[in-house]
Amino acid sequence: MERVRDVSELPKAHLHLHFTGSMRPTTLLELADKYGVRLPEALTDALTRGESPKLRATDERGWFRFQRLYDAARSCLRQPEDIQRLVREAAEEDLRDGSGWLEIQVDPTSYAPRLGGLIPALEVILDAVGTAARDTGLGMRVLVAANRMKHPLDARTLARLAVRYADQGVVGFGLSNDERRGMARDFDRAFHIAREGGLLSAPHGGELTGPASVRDCLDDLDAHRIGHGVRAAEDPRLLKRLADRGVTCEVCPASNVALGVYEKPEDVPLRTLFEAGVPMALGADDPLLFGSRLAAQYEIARQYHGFSDAELAELARQSVRASAAPEETKKKLLADVDDWLVRPAARSGSTADTA
Repeated sequence: MERVRDVSELPKAHLHLHFTGSMRPTTLLELADKYGVRLPEALTDALTRGESPKLRATDERGWFRFQRLYDAARSCLRQPEDIQRLVREAAEEDLRDGSGWLEIQVDPTSYAPRLGGLIPALEVILDAVGTAARDTGLGMRVLVAANRMKHPLDARTLARLAVRYADQGVVGFGLSNDERRGMARDFDRAFHIAREGGLLSAPHGGELTGPASVRDCLDDLDAHRIGHGVRAAEDPRLLKRLADRGVTCEVCPASNVALGVYEKPEDVPLRTLFEAGVPMALGADDPLLFGSRLAAQYEIARQYHGFSDAELAELARQSVRASAAPEETKKKLLADVDDWLVRPAARSGSTADTA
């Protein structure tokens, strides 16, 4: 039998994880009970069975249903201690999956009403991240994301706020929600503010819509990284452009399948992107709703796309290089990836190769 190494021990960076979506299912159920929140049956039934809710977001009705479940989960985060718990547990899960660096993505306006306003909400989140990083040893930072369903002026406000806290844990600025709504160019001013303030530009694109969405992120928002970006695989010229510029795609294979972007794990164009030289950072997106965390994304690359241990190690290196981690942290993680690759491998099918 082929010998393989445990992907949960492969050092890596996690660059695409949404805040509420990082929550453990058991934590959500406990918080809902604590606050008397009646969650949608589609969510509670699935989570109590240890499953993921049935989702599909290739049309607006499906996306609305997905967003409804996400919003319901977010409504259970009401106190600073809830935020502290979520972040600490996200760090613990990432460490279990081999992550040495986590950039968690959040729109603080979504939490502001219950946490005393926009600035207090961001400060609560940053405090939780700092505490979790100290307690667990995991390097953690925050990427503030605007909502493309809201007015671009709101995004500018968020960009200014993100820059204000750039020396307190904010490293990037993103743009999330349904990319079929809100053109990238409408948010160009917000991203200009963020880039001028030294933040990474990391908008979502190329998930629910095609290659044009990725091009818009490059042309209008000067993206350093693209959240998802998988639909770039449909345009060879765009792939070359991404590769030439070294723009990293934050690819979330399990999420792509769960939302119906691709029918099966083997349909996600990991191999196409990899062989075109496009850097990738595999991410879990929203494990609360999609049911799998970081190491499982690497297992998908191995099981469905034939990635060897050497290729998985290169994926991990790409995630580290694309991160906002300090250079000394990157250097250590890259050295640890090399060490992982020279360890003795276990036999395929053993417990060591499950994610």
